[in-house]
Amino acid sequence: MTAVSNIYPTAALRALDAAHHIHPFTDTKMLNAEGSRIITHAEGVWLTDSDGNRIMDGMAGLWCSQVGHGRQEIADAVHRQMSDLSYYNTFFKTTHPPVIALAERLAKLSPPQFNRVFFCSSGSEANDTVFRLVRYYWDQMGKPEKKVIIGRWNGYHGSTLAGTSLGGMKAMHGQGDLPVPGVTHIAQPYWFGEGGDMSPDEFGIWAAQELEKAIDRIGEDKVAAFIAEPIQGAGGVIIPPESYWPEVRRILSERDILFVADEVICGFGRLGTWFGSQYFGLEPDLMPIAKGLSSGYLPIGGLLISDKVASALVDMPGEFYHGYTYSGHPACCAAALANLDIMEREKLVERVADDIGPYLQARWKALGEHPLVGEARMTGLVGALELVPEKGNRRKAFDNTGTVGTLCRDISFRNGLVMRAVRDSMIISPPLVLSHDEADQLVALARKTLDDTHAELKRQGKV
Repeated sequence: MTAVSNIYPTAALRALDAAHHIHPFTDTKMLNAEGSRIITHAEGVWLTDSDGNRIMDGMAGLWCSQVGHGRQEIADAVHRQMSDLSYYNTFFKTTHPPVIALAERLAKLSPPQFNRVFFCSSGSEANDTVFRLVRYYWDQMGKPEKKVIIGRWNGYHGSTLAGTSLGGMKAMHGQGDLPVPGVTHIAQPYWFGEGGDMSPDEFGIWAAQELEKAIDRIGEDKVAAFIAEPIQGAGGVIIPPESYWPEVRRILSERDILFVADEVICGFGRLGTWFGSQYFGLEPDLMPIAKGLSSGYLPIGGLLISDKVASALVDMPGEFYHGYTYSGHPACCAAALANLDIMEREKLVERVADDIGPYLQARWKALGEHPLVGEARMTGLVGALELVPEKGNRRKAFDNTGTVGTLCRDISFRNGLVMRAVRDSMIISPPLVLSHDEADQLVALARKTLDDTHAELKRQGKV
């Protein structure tokens, strides 16, 4: 990392952070003993910390900075909007121009069955809305017994009560007696970690048919919906075998069950299509969105609602008792509109499909030759490296799962690249504006990190 003169009092800021700030998904005692990393500036795909170190943002913030950091155009759009109307709610028969414009824009960008959107502030809130709306829909359809929602183990749908329940993160379920009643989970399509002796295609069919078995076990008359990410993001970039989604589609087409495609990570160009559902040829009834909608410049999320489900709201009497103070916040809508303007003008979705996506994929997959890597996978601009103690042996894993991943993550930060660790895999999801030169730098930094991690594991006798 290249350091410049430090103008921030890092030690003092760390002390204040430790004294007053509780971080998400954090062992607070451990963090406070180590000291937090303080990011003070960002531009394009680069971050700068309080000590002047320049770090490549290989995770696009938190999967969200599609257009990169420091876009003045978005800041100006927010300033103009806040000068006109800083805030007003969308309750009580009221609306405003930015929310109308964004709703129309999303209807045009999304698959043809989607013409309406319910706004909120995050993906977690979007999935809480899924939980409420799915059950409300079936009540309106005269089938109140259809309550059960099926998710997948290791899926992630947020950290609210309903979002945690819909997701399949067992560590999260262990806190707070979750999931709530009415949610069940099936196997994830994780061939590298759970495929056993099956080929990828065989495993994909098997994992998909676990949905069919669950529906038959519970009873189709009681199952309301199946929720899944096109590619599991926080679960470790689980890219399903090619056989998986066609078989799921067959199963759902034969049954009266709603399909919810969680697009919070896969949406807005991440896979080289506007939505991950389009990449895999899926036809969902509901699509939660957030993150890339505004590139993280302001918090905004939503739920795209198909005409089929919207009929329960627009064609039938009755009030849906649900909403948020900041649903359709005017400044957040302005940020999202400016972000989408940039994405369309610079053809970032097409660029992921035809240019930077294939360019980075080829170089990332070449990291699979490293002695520490069991598999290198990537679709669009989201990828993972599986770290293994014995190359070529998928059955053998490191002891104390997550220890090696955490070691590699920390080394990566020191080397100047943000990669995230999930179990003992390293994942990336860089901004869509990544240049070819920056892609080369990303891969070089990742390779150095693998070399450094491998050397440390050899020193410890673990490889």
